Amino acid sequence: MADAKDFRRRQANERRGRMAEHVAAIWLIAKGYRLLGRRLKTPGGEIDLLLRHRDALVFVEVKARPTLDSGLAALHLRQQRRCQAAARWLATRHGWPGAVLRHDAVVIMPWAWPRHLVAIWREEA
Repeated sequence: MADAKDFRRRQANERRGRMAEHVAAIWLIAKGYRLLGRRLKTPGGEIDLLLRHRDALVFVEVKARPTLDSGLAALHLRQQRRCQAAARWLATRHGWPGAVLRHDAVVIMPWAWPRHLVAIWREEA
């Protein structure tokens, strides 16, 4: 019985995550970003959204959480390292000379406008 509940909960979380990514993509496109890819899998991890904005290649992590604070708490060090490894791999394939690499986040909360957090992480050397 617990396995069926776990399966349904994972399915619901997956649907919520996909919907949050869709909302975040629409939000960023409306702000003038150009969508280059969604759910990009790399040897280092997955990037939720890849966009271009002016001279920047923007890697976006999307979090669907009940509050902004819980969304920020989900952006922990292990996640940062995984996203940065994936971004370095993708930058060699989608970047261009002089591109600025930037890591943003979008937190999707119920009954609230999406929160776009610009440059949440600095690229590690």
